[in-house]
Amino acid sequence: MPNAHGAGLVVGYHASHEQLAPSELLGWVVAAEAAGFQAAMCSDHFAPWSPRQGHSGFAWSWLGAALQATGLSLGVVNAPGQRYHPAIVAQAAATLSEMFPGRFWLALGSGEASNEHITGDRWPPKAARRARLGEAVEVIRALLAGETVTHHGLVTVDRARLWTLPERPPMLVGAAISPDTAAWVGGWADGLVTLNQPRDRLRAVLDAFRDGGGEGKPLFLQVHLSWAPDEETALAVAHDQWASNVFDPVLAMELVLPEQFAAAARYVTPEDVRSAVLVSADLGRHTAWLATYAELGFDRIYLHEVGRAEHQGPFIDAFGAKVIPALAGSGGGGG
Repeated sequence: MPNAHGAGLVVGYHASHEQLAPSELLGWVVAAEAAGFQAAMCSDHFAPWSPRQGHSGFAWSWLGAALQATGLSLGVVNAPGQRYHPAIVAQAAATLSEMFPGRFWLALGSGEASNEHITGDRWPPKAARRARLGEAVEVIRALLAGETVTHHGLVTVDRARLWTLPERPPMLVGAAISPDTAAWVGGWADGLVTLNQPRDRLRAVLDAFRDGGGEGKPLFLQVHLSWAPDEETALAVAHDQWASNVFDPVLAMELVLPEQFAAAARYVTPEDVRSAVLVSADLGRHTAWLATYAELGFDRIYLHEVGRAEHQGPFIDAFGAKVIPALAGSGGGGG
């Protein structure tokens, strides 16, 4: 299926470090490639969203293994500035890009307290987090361009230089959920990555990104979904694993511990989870949802089956056999 840019839609696999051990995830991303998924991505967390999810492996270690084990492009969502010094992020991105040319991309966001509080530093208000991210992006870009960087501001850098550089720097994608952030991201990012939301909200995010300077740049979407052979199971899995992820970002960015997310989710009902997760036992319905995202203009859609390990194999097999070919057969394929 062609997206709004006329290019083939790429359907990718989202590797959830918060729910699966890295050794398991490596096997699933290999299986996803074999089943027809064309790309993959992950997030860089220190903790899961709730104790029920139960994992949080180090994404950067896993990325090297996953890039070696597959031929997929792989991206990661990272928050430089507090838990990570931006020079270290630049070095990690440069090394992966040198080893696997053209296959790694880096998404940058302002972060969540649940991951960043571990440093013991004060968690800044949103405006300060955005300003800090802006400085970190400038530092990372300059380092990837081969410059020696000294910077004094919300982040401090002293005469940093990357001695190993890729032939081409990786794409720096901006992570945004709200139209306001998307407009700001449009001014500096090489592309946008966002989450599934109601169609009108997504359209507003895309319009803001384009109006802010992102016109013509790649658009990536991470889609949370739950599929099972029957609707009752699909909904129960979504509620068990993703009830702690339905909150407004204003709250989600401020809670600190997995136990706090679990407490906040105490009164979230199974039906409430449908606001954040596409729940259906019908593969045709999932295909139609994804086709709608392609029509909005997304170039790559990364599918996150929110179930734990026992649900990944059936999901990969079913979507590889039915959903991805249906999307490709309606007008074009990704590569």
